[in-house]
Amino acid sequence: MSAHISNVRPDWDQVIVDIVDNALAYEVTSDLAYETARNILVDTLGCGLEALDYPAATKLMAIRPTTWAAFSPRPTGSAATRWPRGANRW
Repeated sequence: MSAHISNVRPDWDQVIVDIVDNALAYEVTSDLAYETARNILVDTLGCGLEALDYPAATKLMAIRPTTWAAFSPRPTGSAATRWPRGANRW
């Protein structure tokens, strides 16, 4: 006895619809807003690149070290990588 499971998506809540409509219709006219957004983007990219130096952070981001052996049709392992020969790199 299994219950019927509907795959029909319900309508969005009105609060969500109002937020999306407001965000899509809003026109940014402030230079300060653009400058702040640019600074936040650059800071985020810089923090992400800096995090690549820490193995614990790359593990959380599911990023593994890339070597030329990773792109080889016959991977042979390398002293530059901690992944053993023939390991599933992705």
